[in-house]
Amino acid sequence: MAKASGLRGNRDFQRYWAGQAISIFGSQISLLAYPLLVLSLGGSAAQAGMVASGSLLTRTVCRLPAGHLVDRLDRRWLMLWTDLVRFAAVGSIPVLAATGLLSYPQLLVVALVEGVASALFGPASTVAARDVVPKEHLAEALGRSQTSASVAGLAGPLLGGWLFSVDRVLPFLCDSASYAVSAVLIFRITIRSRPKPTAGQADRRLTAGIRWLGRQPVLLRALLFAGAVNLVGAAIDVAIVVALHAQGESSATVGVVLACAGVGAVIGAVLATRIVRRLAPGTILVGVGVLGTTCLTAFAFTSSSWVMGGLLTVFFLLSPPAGIVVGQALMLMIPHELLGRVSTAAGTLMAGMAAFGPGLAGLLQQAIGVSHTWLALALLTGAATLLGAFPLLREQGLVPAPTPDVEREPAV
Repeated sequence: MAKASGLRGNRDFQRYWAGQAISIFGSQISLLAYPLLVLSLGGSAAQAGMVASGSLLTRTVCRLPAGHLVDRLDRRWLMLWTDLVRFAAVGSIPVLAATGLLSYPQLLVVALVEGVASALFGPASTVAARDVVPKEHLAEALGRSQTSASVAGLAGPLLGGWLFSVDRVLPFLCDSASYAVSAVLIFRITIRSRPKPTAGQADRRLTAGIRWLGRQPVLLRALLFAGAVNLVGAAIDVAIVVALHAQGESSATVGVVLACAGVGAVIGAVLATRIVRRLAPGTILVGVGVLGTTCLTAFAFTSSSWVMGGLLTVFFLLSPPAGIVVGQALMLMIPHELLGRVSTAAGTLMAGMAAFGPGLAGLLQQAIGVSHTWLALALLTGAATLLGAFPLLREQGLVPAPTPDVEREPAV
């Protein structure tokens, strides 16, 4: 790996990044297809939400054991095998549909299996980024990952909605294929790291990551705020799908509206480097909360799909800069021997609450209606901003002191 060439000359990063981008794009294609498929099978709004929540909850439950495995096993092989499992699980949906055996319980099982595999893939992928990217290029690598994720968020739902209107299993064929391509690219990565021995007795406990985070109060506050915002973000997709479906909108229209979140994220990703350089971390996180609360309140007073799309664009503008701020702090502050366990502990805080988002949206819409659901989500975001983000305006602890770079050596 030639550091002088930067990321463009880093073939392992290019393979890692391409596999990640293709996999995320496939997942975005099937994102709205899951609730639409449940509804087309005669399921309720709550069931539509529970398919997504089932996968997210499984990831949450498995995160800490997954981090423990990531710190002990070859991350490259973990990523490879979990991609193959997800390829088979999602690929079973078109097979079951072709045989006429597809049902809601089977969709739930697929979501749970995919959730377990993703729980292992996530921390392995996070650590792999640190393995293949020198610390001086880490911010650039995170920015590229944010940009690819944002583009996937823009184009994926749009394509997924159109594919679902052609044939309801096409989004899942694409998602399954994306996991296969990702597995091939990961197999070709030649770099892995072996942690340098640490002085004294290494902490091999499952809870080591949680213990380390507990000693980082500023970072912990930022992660809890991110978790609350992610819960709302996860709820928005299902809330919009159910609301527009009830209004008789086509799946293609639903895809266009959800793609507007990607528009906002792409714009934010393009501006992310400038924003991160000019604004303090606390200011960026407060901005996320203020924009989110304002947009969610506005959702309650419109049923126009075009207005919803515009609000989604604004809602996600600051997501990429916030992701870079938190991601860089984590990657540079975590001791290498704890990378897997701390990253999964952080992921549990950020994504654990999000697991309840889709189910919460479906239950709220059934219980109190669409408009009141948006107001409830706005209230939650506003409270999280006041309690979690505003105190960060006084803190500088999210600007990390880099840890020594890790040893890199070719895979055997």
